Amino acid sequence: MSNVLPPPPGDLSYSALSPLISKVLYSKENIASRVSELGRQITADYAGVGRDLVVFGILKGVLPFQADLTRAIDLPLQTDVMTISGYRPENGQAPERRPPGVVRITKDLDIPVSGRHVLIVEDMVDTGLTLNFIARMIRQRQPASLAIATLFNREANRLALNLPIRYSGFDAPDDFLVGYGLDYRELFRNLPYVGILKKEIYSL
Repeated sequence: MSNVLPPPPGDLSYSALSPLISKVLYSKENIASRVSELGRQITADYAGVGRDLVVFGILKGVLPFQADLTRAIDLPLQTDVMTISGYRPENGQAPERRPPGVVRITKDLDIPVSGRHVLIVEDMVDTGLTLNFIARMIRQRQPASLAIATLFNREANRLALNLPIRYSGFDAPDDFLVGYGLDYRELFRNLPYVGILKKEIYSL
């Protein structure tokens, strides 16, 4: 597989990138409307928790969704981020024997969550293995409650069962999605819509 995209067009505007997208799945307006709905639902559900709501996301694809969602929640809250990297084997352990979904936390939460209501925000939940690992880790810190809000939910690929997904924006097809935080080789995150990347682009 090549490590480079096709040569970029002279004009690098959103419209110039459209030949790389086979279909716009959700427009900027579709996303804004759904995020507002989720914000209203979360506001209603957590209205009685006072200042004990903590909302955090797992960098970095979640940034646009987390920013818009927290602005749509009409409650006092604290927000934070966590960063993770792939599991690194230790003591000679072969990479193929690593526990499924296990990751290394490279930036943990700065906000304590014990006794507080925690909402994990994700851009997409696919197999759910990594998110399940993080959810179990947060539960060990004894929050008052734990729930997940995801913009895209790809249940067809789910391997982790009983994830506490309380808020889901859209069902995700089994396609390569880019835009609104979702990337291909760190590109396309800033597209205001979510589209399906042409297969020939990521199959090069």
